[in-house]
Amino acid sequence: MIEQQIEELRAELNACIEPAERREIEAELGIAQAELIMMLGEQDGSIDAEPPF
Repeated sequence: MIEQQIEELRAELNACIEPAERREIEAELGIAQAELIMMLGEQDGSIDAEPPF
């Protein structure tokens, strides 16, 4: 699901020419990519998402 969202955002970014809209899409894409990295890290055990307290 997150992979599909990333691909859709990439497609939107490639089609976008408006600078303000590009920045917004880039920010959304960065968040989605970070979420994917966290999910994969949690799955393989390389990231512990629980707070230390």
